[in-house]
Amino acid sequence: MNYSDRGLRKDNMKNITIEAKTDNLPEVLSFVDEILEANDCPMKTQMQIDIAVEEIYVNIANYAYSPGSGSAEIEAGVSGEPPEFVISFADRGTPYNPLKKADPDVTLSLEERPIGGLGIFMVKKSMDKVEYEYKDGQNILTIHKTL
Repeated sequence: MNYSDRGLRKDNMKNITIEAKTDNLPEVLSFVDEILEANDCPMKTQMQIDIAVEEIYVNIANYAYSPGSGSAEIEAGVSGEPPEFVISFADRGTPYNPLKKADPDVTLSLEERPIGGLGIFMVKKSMDKVEYEYKDGQNILTIHKTL
């Protein structure tokens, strides 16, 4: 992944590679929260980021490799002024761009609304920027949030 165009230096980034299964979500959230807390992230912003991270990671765990399994590479860091948190999720699962899914019609009642799509909709609404690319056999979803 190339972070220079985003104002991030590679040495500002931390990463983990983890088996993409929902049981590993607490480890992913601890990884993210450690970075956010070290950068004095406001609690409200941390909660928004944690919800987005959970949504993205759980989708990778549940769908990227279905019915098999695989890993997720997560790279995150903070830089710039004002500080911006950037986190990328990469997997080698089935190519899928969640940003192409139409936003749900939130004016419909729950009974009228089709299942699915609400999670990525929340991510798009709560983060400053959400990007997807398929590169070198990997789905890469990156989110940005100003701290």
